Amino acid sequence: MVEKRHYPFMRGFFAVTDYDWWKCLAEERHDDVNFWKPSTRRVHLALGSPFFFKLKAPHRAVGGYGYFAGYSILPEWLAWEIFDKANGVSSRKELQTRLASIRRGARISPSTQIGCLLISEPHFFREDEWVTAPADWPIRTQGGKGYALDSGEGERVWQECLARTSDHRATNGRLGEHAAESTERYGTLQVVRPRLGQSGFRLRVLDAYGFACAVTGEHSLPVVDAAHIKPFADGGTHQISNGVTLRADLHRLFDRGYITFDEQRRLVVSSRLREEFDNGKVYYEMSGRTLAAVDADASSDSSLLWHRTHRYVG
Repeated sequence: MVEKRHYPFMRGFFAVTDYDWWKCLAEERHDDVNFWKPSTRRVHLALGSPFFFKLKAPHRAVGGYGYFAGYSILPEWLAWEIFDKANGVSSRKELQTRLASIRRGARISPSTQIGCLLISEPHFFREDEWVTAPADWPIRTQGGKGYALDSGEGERVWQECLARTSDHRATNGRLGEHAAESTERYGTLQVVRPRLGQSGFRLRVLDAYGFACAVTGEHSLPVVDAAHIKPFADGGTHQISNGVTLRADLHRLFDRGYITFDEQRRLVVSSRLREEFDNGKVYYEMSGRTLAAVDADASSDSSLLWHRTHRYVG
């Protein structure tokens, strides 16, 4: 997770993409987008780092930016299910076709898995607002490149991108929270937690529990849900501290208050399940199982307390 501390500098990452991906996403608003890769080679970036969308030739411009919020390797079908058109394609068939084409050209072995870079709070510029790419960009670089954002061409592009999105400061107050801007203009550069949308929430919560149900350990992804502990409609957030992975049947019981978790994060099953349905043996046998997240920030104690207090039927 991102440490809440100040840094004397920050680096951003310029990722190379094509015009069609940019155009598909620029036409609609998304809280999160998937900058997918045809290979599963892991990407190591600091969470919260600015992530720039650098278009390929003949454009060679920066068409927007967002904030890196995580990396996961997903089955292609799940990447489509989670992100839908936020994959930068209009259909799952198009995603499959483009993956196959890129892999053939790059001599990458066919696979059902793809690398997914979660980018939160993306901004896509109009074509007449594109920012000129770094003048010192190595012409043969195709995979991407990191730049310091407090000097040189990295700083120039970063400041121009911030200028393009300055209206957001007045309309939603987000830019001031996430921008790692120059010391001269805005104080010490810093890395902060990106704000996730629904897609980002689902991906990060699944990742926090190793893509398995937190109670049963079930790894069959079609039946494993990322559940909000405090529902979004009731003021809950899309942060992983408000999430837990549950098998689909347990998710429904959790939302209806028939199960919850105690102060020791152990599963508690309501007696009303038996009283109202004369059933529930399989769930009572699970009682006492403890949540064991990969990420310590998942399923916060305060979120679980809210569920016990406001949703559990006792």
